[in-house]
Parts: sequence; C-alpha cells; structure tokens
Amino acid sequence: MLNMSNSIFGSGYMNIHLLTLKNICLNFWYFLFANTQRYAIISEVRYVYITYYIQKGLGFTMAKSPNVYDASSITVLEGLEAVRKRPGMYIGSVSTKGLNHLIYEIVDNSVDEHLAGVCTKIEVTLEADGSATISDNGRGIPVGMHAKGVSAERVVFTTLHAGGKFDNSAYKTSGGLHGVGSSVVNALSTQLTVTVKSGGLIHQDKYAYGNPVTELVDGLLPVIGKTRETGTTINFTPDPSIFDKTWFKAEEVKSRLHETAYLNPKLTIVFRDKRQEIPEEITYQEPEGIVGYVKDLNKNKEAVHDIIYYSGTSEGITVECAFQYVNEFHENVLGFCNNIYNAEGGMHLTGFKTMFTTIINNYARELNILKEKDVNFTGADVRNGMTAVVSIKHPAPRFEGQTKTKLDNQDAAKAVSKVTGDEVPRYFDRNLEVLKNIISCAEKAAKIRKTEEKAKTNMLTKQKFSFDSNGKLANCESKDYSKCEIFIVEGDSAGGSAKTARDRNYQAILPIRGKILNVEKASIDKVLANAEIKTMINAFGCGFSEGYGNDFDITKLKYNKIVIMADADVDGEHISNLLLTLFYRFMPELIYEGHVYIAMPPLYKAMPAKGKEEYLYDDKALEKYRAKHKGPFTLQRYKGLGEMDAQQLWDTTLNPETRILKQIEIEDARMASEITELLMGTDVTPRKAFIHEHATDAELDI
Repeated sequence: MLNMSNSIFGSGYMNIHLLTLKNICLNFWYFLFANTQRYAIISEVRYVYITYYIQKGLGFTMAKSPNVYDASSITVLEGLEAVRKRPGMYIGSVSTKGLNHLIYEIVDNSVDEHLAGVCTKIEVTLEADGSATISDNGRGIPVGMHAKGVSAERVVFTTLHAGGKFDNSAYKTSGGLHGVGSSVVNALSTQLTVTVKSGGLIHQDKYAYGNPVTELVDGLLPVIGKTRETGTTINFTPDPSIFDKTWFKAEEVKSRLHETAYLNPKLTIVFRDKRQEIPEEITYQEPEGIVGYVKDLNKNKEAVHDIIYYSGTSEGITVECAFQYVNEFHENVLGFCNNIYNAEGGMHLTGFKTMFTTIINNYARELNILKEKDVNFTGADVRNGMTAVVSIKHPAPRFEGQTKTKLDNQDAAKAVSKVTGDEVPRYFDRNLEVLKNIISCAEKAAKIRKTEEKAKTNMLTKQKFSFDSNGKLANCESKDYSKCEIFIVEGDSAGGSAKTARDRNYQAILPIRGKILNVEKASIDKVLANAEIKTMINAFGCGFSEGYGNDFDITKLKYNKIVIMADADVDGEHISNLLLTLFYRFMPELIYEGHVYIAMPPLYKAMPAKGKEEYLYDDKALEKYRAKHKGPFTLQRYKGLGEMDAQQLWDTTLNPETRILKQIEIEDARMASEITELLMGTDVTPRKAFIHEHATDAELDI
C-alpha cells in the first residue's frame, strides 16, 4: 500500500484535488510563437480547473505491513490523533487544495456569524512567516465554562464534533455542520493562536500540533487585555509534515473570498498577502450579490439579455437565483448552499434545471415555436448558453462528505422548483422578447443536437471506425466495470510495451497518435471528424457532448478508471492537457464522478554500484537521492514510456500496488471555464500576458 503524507488513498493512488480543472505543471505548457520558436514554459501554472497544478515532487514510501490480524491490530485514535493520521478524510487531500481548505474552514465559521446577523467584516491575511490569520467582528467564540469543566473555546478546538451548529437556536443556517472545522485546522497546524474579544475582555489560547499550551485559570482562558470590540482572530501555521506544500496559493484564496462576497452582499472581506515584496491588499464588497457574480462570469462574453434575478422562500428554505444567456454553446450553472460551493451540484440544481426546462417547453408550445408533432427541448437544449448562480439557505442541509461537494436534501429540490415555477413565469409574462431570445438559444442547441446525432450515426457507428476492426484498442477481458481500467497511451511504441505489461483481466490499452485536436478552438463538426476523439468516444461507451446533445450517459461507461499515461516531459503534459480539455468540455461528468486520472511515470532510474535500484519521479526526487546517496551510481533518464521494457512499465506505472495516479477533480467553478478558455482558446494576447506574469514560477524541463 502507498503511504502519502500520512494520508490513506487506497489502491496505491494519490487523490489530488485539482481541478482545482484547481493543477498540471506548467511544464506541459509551451507555445509556438510566430517564429515557430518553442518556449518551454511554466511548471506551476494552473491549468484551470482542469488540472489545477498537478504537483510534482511527490515524496513517497512503500510500506509493507506484516500479514497478521488479531486483537493487537486494532488501534484506537484518541482526540485529534485521527485527523493527523487521516487528514484526507477531513479536508479532502494534503495537496494545495487541502492546504487552502484550512483557511476556508475558519472563514466559513466567520461567514456563519454573518448569516446570524452579527458579523459585517472578515479579514484574511497571508503572513510573511507562512502562517494565515483570519479575523472577524462577530460575537467571539464563547469563552465561558463548558459542561466539560473547561472553557467552551478549548472544547471547540480540541474536540471533534463540537460547535454551535448543532443548536438551532444559535444558527438558523450555517455552512459548518459537523463541528470539526476548527479542531481539524488545529490538529493540522504546528501552532494555532486564538484571540477572542467579548464581554469587554480579550482572551487568548495557544496550541501546538493540536495540543493546548496555554495554562487555564480555573478552567478559563487567561485575560490579556480589555476592549470594546467583539470578534475572533485565529492565526495558524500548517504542519509541513502533513502537507505536500505549505505555501498558500493566493489566487485560489482570493477567488474563494471574492465568491463569498458575491454570495453575501452585505459582507466586507479584506484580503492581505504580506509574503510579497510589495504587500497586496484587496477589499471584496459586492452589493449586487449574485447578479454581480453572473456579470463577472460573463464579462468577456456577448450577452443575449440583461441578467434576470429572482428570490423567494419555500418550506423555510431561502432561494436566490440569477441567470443570463450568452452567445456560446456552453452552460455554466453553479450551485451553493449556505455559501458553500457544491462542485458536484445536488438537489437544488436538479430542482432548478427540471423546472426551468418545463417552463421553457410550455412557453415554446404556447407560442407555437414547438409544434404538436415536435418533441420537447432537452434540458441541455434549454440551458445552451446559460450562466446561472443558484444559492439557497437551508436550515438543515445534508452534504456528501465533509468537503460538501454535493447537496442531498430532497426538500431543496422542491423549494427551488417552487420558487422558480412562481417567479420565472412572472418575469417572462412581462418580458416576452427576452423569453423569445432564450427559446432561440434552445432552438440553436436542438439543431446542433440533431446534426450531431446524424453525424454520429455516420461517423461513429460505421464498422470502419470500430475498435475491434482497426485493432487500436487492446481491451480487457473482465466485464466488471468497477475493476476495469483504460490507459490512453501516446504512440505505438509505448502502446506496445503497455499491452505486454498490463494485467489483461482488468486493464485496457488505447494508443493514440500524437496530440489530439484542441477542442477549445474547434467546431463540433471538426471534433466529431477527429479520428482519435472518435476512438475514445466509442471506447468509453458513454457518449459525449454534455451541453450539446445531452446524450452522455455515465451509467454506460465501460471503465471505472480512465488513465492518461503520457511521457514525463513537456510534450507528455501538453498531451494530457489536450485530453483533459476534451473531457472537461464534452464529458465533464467523467471528472465530476472521479473517473479521470493521470499516471505518474518515473523520469529517472538510479542504479547504484551497491544497493537497490530506485525510480525517481522528478528532479526534486533526484536532488534528494543525490543528497542521501554517497556512493557512485548510474542515472538513466526516460525520454518516453517507449524506452521502458514491459516489466519496468508494470512496476512503475501499471501495477496498482506500486503506481502513483493523480485523480482529476474540479474545485473552483468560477475559474475553471475562464482559465480553460484563456490557456486553450483562440485569443493569444491574454495568454501571452499570463505567460509573462507566471514565467518566474517555471520549473523548466528543456
């Protein structure tokens, strides 16, 4: 089993939260300028959402445990020990996403104070020493004596599932539900200092690695001063033994804070970065709320109509929605519950989409745009070109997991459906031209869908494009979807080695030739005409074109894992980037459902004169090897997967017990589409500016 930073990921793969489509090294990223001179570029440029800096420098150890299981094998983790042992269970990962999540946990608590009507300002500071400080002007964490015999603040920061969100009288709605946020941050920090202003006094408590170091006075926090203000200030330093990196990513933090400001128009958020030579300070205050959010999302797009906003309450659930159509063939519908972004959607979005589709189809028939013999517009038709933000406040939300990526409340669907069904027709009845413009967007999408369906009949189902006939796909023997994997490999050389090395029972190999079409710049007919893309569509078996024809059906997917296996160089990462763009634009559910991975083949093989050979996955690993290995050794650099024999490829990249896989996920929805368009689109000028801005961050492999 693979141990990665004290976190368990199972089956020997590393679960890295990207996409953050928020991380692949900007190493992959290079461009051909007018003079065709190749510029190798960046190593930590986040490829928007799609890859969100796939971080290199992965130190790892192979841990083998004795094959003994008895009473002594049962371990009880006391207090916050469980958090330090399995941090991924609480913050998702120990990558940059998990690191930034520590800030969000504390900020969300402050936002809950705002929702309670007692906080108007939150300040977030990235300190020069690498710590983070979050301050608010709320009521302050209770410092009085708890039933456990110590200050309530001490209970909050040292006990899992302790907080004020379990008592409905304290918070009507909140983002924090499990009572673990503050204690988790404490557990994963080398130091944490809590300063509470309340009752005219200033109280302070300090911790180290989750353990209190401040001596209580009769069970209460010591008083360090007096004040007329109220609020809580928390400063913490992430533990480098837990996280891969402890450098907070300012851009992601700013994006999340700006998003929070949009969702809370009466809240002021101040961001400071004191780590720079010239400290940065930004104030986020968005009085337009989610209307301003939609405006920001569509700032570089051609709008079809003005932004439509409505709100209402149903069954104790407050619903807000703003939407606008643009002249593009993508939809961008974002869902939030109690200010928490739900990356995988949930019932509130289901309620919105279902009701909105029904409304548009009803109007289309009333206006005789859809004839009696015509079939209804699909949901994807109706949402063609739509940008929407749906935000609800729920008194008792249920999320899937601590990271709250998907809302599970059935009543949320009913509430959003009810408010949408009441308010949207009221608006359309008064704005008939806007309605017709929106229906025209659905008509365009329906025409494309029908053309697409015809094209796919011609291009994807003919025998000459069958994989079995052209021999490209080396399929696996098992029909058990949950165990099957497909590896996308560039070139016949690597494909041949992979076919020999694989486990034929569960691993399929699909070679592709070179770099596929950049779908961000291509029309749908060119996408469908591309032989490599057609090959993958047929191989996966689940269709494609979410947002166009809506024929994508995740239940028909033939493989549980789709693994991009490219060379460990700039070209390889560029190929990975092109493939991820395809998946993001046409098959996003593959990413949302956690089916897309990137294999991490080694870059070097170190062969010492004495001792065991060792595979090294990047230059940082090579530096560490040179530092610890005193004797002479021979170094082999793999220019490509084709240089490995079958056994080496199995040992390093295919064997589930020893390989490293990085799972691709989408975290920051606001940035995903924007960055994908920036880095992969047709507009060169902003891309050049992006390269110049981030070039100093590059770790070049040339």
